[in-house]
Amino acid sequence: MSVPPTPTADKGPRQGFVPLVAVVDFHHARGPEVERWFGVDEGRDPIVEWDWGLLPFMALSDGAHALSEDFSYFTLLRPATDAGPATSLFGISCTRQIDSSQLLNRPADVTRSTVQKAVVVVADSPHHFGVLRERLSVVTKAWFAQREFTDVDILRRFQESLADDKKRGLSVGGADDQDSRDQYLGLSLRELVHEFRWQTLVLLKCALLQPKMLFFGTRCERLCLTQFSLISLIPGLLRNLQDSAGPDLDSYERTLVTPTSLRTSDRNSLLTYMGLPLQIFGKGSLFGPYTPLQQLDVLADKGTKSYIVGSTNSLLLQQRDRYSDILVNLDEGTINITSPSLRTALQLSTPDRRWIDFITQNVYETWDDANPSRPKTMGYVGSEEFIRMQFEEYLLALLSSVKYRAHLAKHANNPRMLLPDVEGDPSLDFGSDFVDAWTLTDNYRIWNTHTDSHLFDIVEPRHPCAGGFTLEDIQRRIAQQVQELHWDERLAQGKEVLGRNLAAGREKASSWFNKLYADVEALREAQRKKSEESKKEQQNGQGQQQQQQQEKQQQQQQQGGDQTTGTGVTEIAGGAQRTLNTVGSKAGAFVNSWAAWAGEKRRGWGARSASSTPLASPTVDTSAAAAAGAALSPRNSMSNDGSGNESKRASGIAGWTASWGRASGSKNKNGSNSNRASIASIVTAPAASTATAPITITTTPAAEGYEIVSSGRDDSEDGRPVTASSDASKRTTGDYSEEHAKRGLLEGYSQPEGQQVRLPLVGGRAEEGPGLKEGDDPATTTTSRTKGAGASRDDSDDDDDDDDDVDTPAAEKKPPSSSPPAGASDALAAEAAQAQEAWEKR
Repeated sequence: MSVPPTPTADKGPRQGFVPLVAVVDFHHARGPEVERWFGVDEGRDPIVEWDWGLLPFMALSDGAHALSEDFSYFTLLRPATDAGPATSLFGISCTRQIDSSQLLNRPADVTRSTVQKAVVVVADSPHHFGVLRERLSVVTKAWFAQREFTDVDILRRFQESLADDKKRGLSVGGADDQDSRDQYLGLSLRELVHEFRWQTLVLLKCALLQPKMLFFGTRCERLCLTQFSLISLIPGLLRNLQDSAGPDLDSYERTLVTPTSLRTSDRNSLLTYMGLPLQIFGKGSLFGPYTPLQQLDVLADKGTKSYIVGSTNSLLLQQRDRYSDILVNLDEGTINITSPSLRTALQLSTPDRRWIDFITQNVYETWDDANPSRPKTMGYVGSEEFIRMQFEEYLLALLSSVKYRAHLAKHANNPRMLLPDVEGDPSLDFGSDFVDAWTLTDNYRIWNTHTDSHLFDIVEPRHPCAGGFTLEDIQRRIAQQVQELHWDERLAQGKEVLGRNLAAGREKASSWFNKLYADVEALREAQRKKSEESKKEQQNGQGQQQQQQQEKQQQQQQQGGDQTTGTGVTEIAGGAQRTLNTVGSKAGAFVNSWAAWAGEKRRGWGARSASSTPLASPTVDTSAAAAAGAALSPRNSMSNDGSGNESKRASGIAGWTASWGRASGSKNKNGSNSNRASIASIVTAPAASTATAPITITTTPAAEGYEIVSSGRDDSEDGRPVTASSDASKRTTGDYSEEHAKRGLLEGYSQPEGQQVRLPLVGGRAEEGPGLKEGDDPATTTTSRTKGAGASRDDSDDDDDDDDDVDTPAAEKKPPSSSPPAGASDALAAEAAQAQEAWEKR
């Protein structure tokens, strides 16, 4: 969708201008100069006739030799003639260069290695330069491809085609060109907004204030198109630049007529009625897209009050304070406002910033690097026409609000004259400082005097984004600031640099590790070889040492065989001695525990005998006991009186008491230990008791270094006396039972494997006992007690035996029998001798 042009004043004087074509050459001695013209009558020279002496410098821009192809845009002043008043013409040039050695016909005056020439087209309107640029580029390239500059037929035919298009009203500003061809200019508003963002509105407002604007850039084409893009934001201005070539031109204002009718269905009619375009290039103003240094005197003239010019020469940057109020550096993308009053007036209000941020956001969201002039969505939002329509709406709202402001000032005391839907002064949303500064400019004066005072009845006097500061504004502002910081670009550069550094570091690290690995492998190989050599040396040394040790061992075995044999025997004997000592200590501990238990039992029996009927004192065969004790253990016998008689006081009704001995170790002739059993005593009771309970006491050699002297009291349930016997005695007595063990008679005694404990049966249950021979009568060979017989006690007993006695009345005591029962002493002696013999054999 194209933007229709705005009807303007009469353009009759310019309608008869035929486009011209010129060739500009850079001479090595004279500099740039025009070689020839096409479309001019023969004998005429526009350079001389219209004083276009700066045209060669405008066509060949500074720095064009550094590019293979470049374009320059400039303005020319055509003085007044008989055909019409003074007006502005617009030129576009295409500059190319070729190596002089490639020329088919090299002229004599070509002394440089390259030939640089420019083909120039001069027209009366710039709005068709978009199409004209493409055609000019093709023609210039074809002419250089001939490599023969004397053949200019292609240039002549090109000029003739432009003249024909002018007559037919095509593409060069003819009368039928009112269908709008602004888009043919090839301007990209998307690139302008993408580059300057919110500052695009600042540049537009600055142009309306008509200051001295200076654009700088090293590329001439970009420099010129940026300025054309900026002024194209004002609807219809590109078609009304007839006064832009010189500060003395004011034909637009002199021919401008105030519109009296409006057709709301016609957009051109609406724009004209609203006073557009705003003529920023009137008297005292100048527009020079490319301005060479030779034209600086015009800029410094007192009659030049404002201008928009561009330059590729950096000398102007050094004098920017003199030649500019605002400097736009395209190479750096910066805007420098040197005038303080201008800086204050160009501060954007909150609605202004919200509005321009909305446009910028749409442009960025639809940006396509491959084709910047077209949205990547192929939609209307963010396109060239979308941007142009948004700026058009903004300007219409500005004009309407400023008219309503004047209306408020005129009818401040008449509320009926105010609009009910509008609160306060809507022009404040555009910035009060800007509105005040704009009302002082020439373009405002021209607009205000040629428009109706009630324009706010046609267009609502309200800012497109009116309203206070909101959260969305903050978010949008932050997003814009992030974009302004170019974080994405910096991150991209940082990533690239980091990637290069990482790659270089990776290579260095890899080489270092490879070298380290090689050094380690070499070291390991050297160590391996050294280890192998040392192992070989050790093996050789060990073999020699082993051989020497074997020889020494053989010699020692031969020399000390007897000594080794004697040492072994001694070691065996010592081991046996240590074993016997250990066994003896264990047996002694066991016997001591049995002695303690027997003492407790003896005290219990004495208590029970005291409560029973007194019995006759037993008769003790002291001679036999002494003989047996002396034969067994003369050193360990108890209560020996020295005369060979061993007496033991008998207890009362409890019967016999047992005397415990201890095993003593004595050394034999071979130096080894031997244990002997000690017969303590044999006590017999007289047969005076009414009821006899025969008890047999058997003493045998103690096993493993201990001896047992057991009480002959009937303490078993079956009436059999308890007797301990070792395997050495081989006595046949009653069987050992668990009940005896429960009663503690053999407590602490560990029955050795293969040995038994027998209980001899006495009193009517004849059984071969330890003190009987075959055929003997147990009643006559065992000691017995008769109940009811009084017996006297021997008061000559030792005092240490009082614990074993039972006190009985004196009348009941009877003297002991003069002799023991028949066979008792012989049996005891035989038993003792048998036990001693068995122990020695063991």
